[in-house]
Amino acid sequence: MEAALARYAQRIRSAASTGGHLRLTGGGTKDFYGGPLEGEPLELREYAGIVSYEPSELVVTARCGTPLAELEDALARSNQMIPFEPPRFGAGGTLGGCIAAGLSGPRRAANGLYYGAARDFVLGCVLMDGRADLVRFGGQVMKNVAGYDVSRLVVGSMGTLGLIAEVSLKVLPVPVARATLRFTMDSAEAVRKLNEWGGRPLPITASAWCGGTLRVRFEGAVAAVDAACAMLGGERVNAAEALAYWDGVRDQSDPFFTTPGALWRLSVPSTAAPIVLPTGVLPTAGAGSEFIEWGGALRWWKADADADAASIRQIAQSAGGHATLFRGADRSQGAFAGHEPVLARLHKNVKAVFDPAGVFNRGRLYRDW
Repeated sequence: MEAALARYAQRIRSAASTGGHLRLTGGGTKDFYGGPLEGEPLELREYAGIVSYEPSELVVTARCGTPLAELEDALARSNQMIPFEPPRFGAGGTLGGCIAAGLSGPRRAANGLYYGAARDFVLGCVLMDGRADLVRFGGQVMKNVAGYDVSRLVVGSMGTLGLIAEVSLKVLPVPVARATLRFTMDSAEAVRKLNEWGGRPLPITASAWCGGTLRVRFEGAVAAVDAACAMLGGERVNAAEALAYWDGVRDQSDPFFTTPGALWRLSVPSTAAPIVLPTGVLPTAGAGSEFIEWGGALRWWKADADADAASIRQIAQSAGGHATLFRGADRSQGAFAGHEPVLARLHKNVKAVFDPAGVFNRGRLYRDW
């Protein structure tokens, strides 16, 4: 593994000295996400393997090229899991790509009621920066520290700050019991119900509404799950069907995500009213135009590939949030919403500290760097 790190360092130094750019790549399952792919590929899958795992400590450390499937299998043998349920998007997904993208699955909820986001479970990391130096941040325990928690800063950085060589994650036991309820209601009623239920001590760990159907997942102790199901009513979904459904939401293999159209990701307050797409941007085919997750805080939209991005972002901003072009349309103008000048300057300053020559993943996060 030391030889692999040495090769990576040589490539980074060479690119920095010649003004070149490197595109960090693993399984390629998230190449669709973020800005266009630029630079010479730097393949990281060989730098793989679990470095340490102590089930009793609920901590695992693994290298960037470790397949998510391999990591999850190892955790499952000890009846543990990655709590934020990272989307896999295919069999080749790696831990490094998971952390760089910073995406979380159905168990993450913006209102804090579920498990939390990817960055909430990153305890530490080893980063190879734009000078090819290995720097360590955080550790393998949850504790208060002085200064900024840089290990969380790399989560969602799209590889623009450096090569994420290793990551230490906090893991959790698999819930003892789970159940999924299905309800028939429109989107406005679903948002209202999810916010109402979110104020109760219910073991909700996922919610999803689409096409007039709301599904809610409960996990925890047997008594707590059974009590929640008895309280809320609805139709209890067969366990195998429920497992397949939530996997489809997690990996976006559900029909809503696979039908034609550009996919937009809107992050808004959970109490925001259902958002109506403007006339002329709906896709001509598909399984509905909206999918609601995370207790109402995450709204997926299907729009035509040539829909006006500025209009969609303005609608999200008016609802108190922001919009990301997730996939299915031209990314040359930027997949992520921009920042106001002061914040944009801060982002660039941080980038310059870690990657002064602009070697890593040019254009993946923002167009101009």
